[in-house]
Amino acid sequence: MGFLLRLFSKNALFVFFIFLQLVALLLIFSRNSMQQSWMAGQTAAFNSTVSGYIDEGTSYLKLKEINEQLVAQNKELMEQLYGKQGGGRAVTRNVHDTIGGGQVFNIIDGEIVYNSINRKDNYFTINRGKLHGVGPQMGVISPRGIAGIVVNHTERYALVQSILSTNKIKINAALKNSGHFGTLTWRGDDARLMHLSDIPKYVPLKVGDTVITDGKSSIFPQGIMIGK
Repeated sequence: MGFLLRLFSKNALFVFFIFLQLVALLLIFSRNSMQQSWMAGQTAAFNSTVSGYIDEGTSYLKLKEINEQLVAQNKELMEQLYGKQGGGRAVTRNVHDTIGGGQVFNIIDGEIVYNSINRKDNYFTINRGKLHGVGPQMGVISPRGIAGIVVNHTERYALVQSILSTNKIKINAALKNSGHFGTLTWRGDDARLMHLSDIPKYVPLKVGDTVITDGKSSIFPQGIMIGK
């Protein structure tokens, strides 16, 4: 208490000045409608800004929950096509895929914990490993399409060779509309573009044609989206 009294006594003039300023502002805004409108506008703008920050913060906190829901939905759809996981580990069911490849696949959900896209040979790490049924030469699929192939693993994590790797990965791919197939590779320049070769010259091609996995490999199911 004594400290506060000494503080006020040393700054009495400054405190009195602030008090007079507040009184002046109160008188101005109470008597002038234009100033009142300006003050109301400033208050509304401030409230909107604060609300925006709060909404952004809330949305950010919900991203993990939303991502988990998307992963679960993705996994459910994949299981309907290619197989099912159960009991906390991947298990094989005698279910043929409905696309026509006739193979059975284990579906294991997971998340990327590290990723690189700016090198000639890129890798990413997923939070699934031997304990979850993940092993080498397993394909990894993202919501947008194929992503890579597992090359190494520990009990709880796996290292995946990205399809963005020069001369390390060759994907059996096909044109969705015509069924003609070829080999898909990445040339190491643009992460958005890949090279499809071995398509016969007489096959008509046009911008927007969909490229999918052709099912000739046991790594990826048939009909998985690759690009356009």
